[in-house]
Amino acid sequence: MTIFSSDALRHRHILITGATGDIGYETAKVLISMGAKLTATGRNVDKLNQLRRELLETTDEKNFCVMTADITKEADRNELMAYAEKQLGFISGLVNAAGIAGNKKVEDLDESMIEQMMQVNYLAAFSLTKPIYQKMIKHQQGDIVNIASLSGLRGTYGNTAYASSKFAMIGWTQSMAHEAIKHQVRVNAVCPGFVDTDMAENLIQIKAERNQVSYDHALEQAKQSVPSGRFTTAEEVAQTIAFLLTDAANNIVGESVKISGGSVMR
Repeated sequence: MTIFSSDALRHRHILITGATGDIGYETAKVLISMGAKLTATGRNVDKLNQLRRELLETTDEKNFCVMTADITKEADRNELMAYAEKQLGFISGLVNAAGIAGNKKVEDLDESMIEQMMQVNYLAAFSLTKPIYQKMIKHQQGDIVNIASLSGLRGTYGNTAYASSKFAMIGWTQSMAHEAIKHQVRVNAVCPGFVDTDMAENLIQIKAERNQVSYDHALEQAKQSVPSGRFTTAEEVAQTIAFLLTDAANNIVGESVKISGGSVMR
């Protein structure tokens, strides 16, 4: 259920990557409910088709397009941008939600693992954002929301590769925000903690195996580490992303909005 009006993002065309992940998927549905034109992309064909069917239950097909793309590949990025603009016009909003997770200690990492994490979580997002941002400059308007993580704000055990990629995203967000706001383009990040997603489930399973405890025990420990006593839902993250794309957030610039259930307070 969205907390925003059905025309809060009217006349806006927003591109969202990682739309086949839980957070991206829910964000796509929320943005459509707010009247946005939407381009959704991801690598999972079946999940994209499922999203398309769900969106058709609430809006006309002329209001959105879905396209399979691997944004780590330049050809895919170029094709995605060309198709999105041809179908729905100027991209005035961008949500970088594509990403992968990992949970390995330093001694278990090699250079290729670090490179893959940085490529997917940071470099691909940057490479897609740059040409879209250049067109936002010409229009003197735009909003960019990067999905980072609490892991971009503090390190944790066994999290070197992932945290490094998310710290990079936060540093980029803050630095770019200084430049972009001069062109009426806002850049912000959202930093969720534990979210009730497949990605979190996989990470908890890894921790359970490492600590030689059951999955249920590891899950309960994770929930107890959050003052609110529960994980954030993907829809709650989507609502925060949506807010940052609205006019209500016009003077929020370069922020890293935490959604932590109280686990990180600073």
